[in-house]
Amino acid sequence: MPPLYSFGKVTVGPLLNLIWQPEVEGRENIPDSGGLIFASNHLSVADEVLSAVVVPRHLAFWAKSEYFKGTGPRGLFVKHLLQALGAIPVERAGGRAALAAFDAAIPVLQSGGQVVVYPEGTRSPDGRLYKGRTGVARLATMAGVPVIPVGVLGTDRMQPIGQRLPKFRPSGAVIRFGKPMDFTGRATDTLGLRAITDEVMAEIQKLTGQEYVPNYAPPKTS
Repeated sequence: MPPLYSFGKVTVGPLLNLIWQPEVEGRENIPDSGGLIFASNHLSVADEVLSAVVVPRHLAFWAKSEYFKGTGPRGLFVKHLLQALGAIPVERAGGRAALAAFDAAIPVLQSGGQVVVYPEGTRSPDGRLYKGRTGVARLATMAGVPVIPVGVLGTDRMQPIGQRLPKFRPSGAVIRFGKPMDFTGRATDTLGLRAITDEVMAEIQKLTGQEYVPNYAPPKTS
């Protein structure tokens, strides 16, 4: 676990847990060891913070590469903060550049680490659950680790899109962890990856009760 992340777990983490008082369900579904992918819906920037607060082990988040290219005081602060927390940059445009995120995430998973992925690719603009991108399926089959579906509710009220900081008061947020999904031996062609992704999204939808939209979320909402 990166030193800064460890420091936050024993200092900031308990304080935020006390302030926000999130409801956590299914924590017993998280194995104590071994590589895991957490696949979650995405309502707010606060999703990352809330997940880090309630999950005991280190979580490596996929973060858009723009955050790692910042300039000026604020941009440099965000860049160095994410690097210190062990975040993994991902090129959302796809193509060969996006493969660098897999190259970074697979060793983490195979060494027993945990990676968080938001299959929708961006925050939901309206609270609905959008079609997932197949990166989660590709990562799970390449690394050979299970996927934990995660359903988060209420973080869009904690920190609405466009608000820089979350509200520091009881949040009413709920985070639910489903049972591990094992995709060992599954087909990894285009149809196979699509099927795995749809299964993961279906489990997330069961946890959240969100209306499902069979289209990708508009990228401009991120």
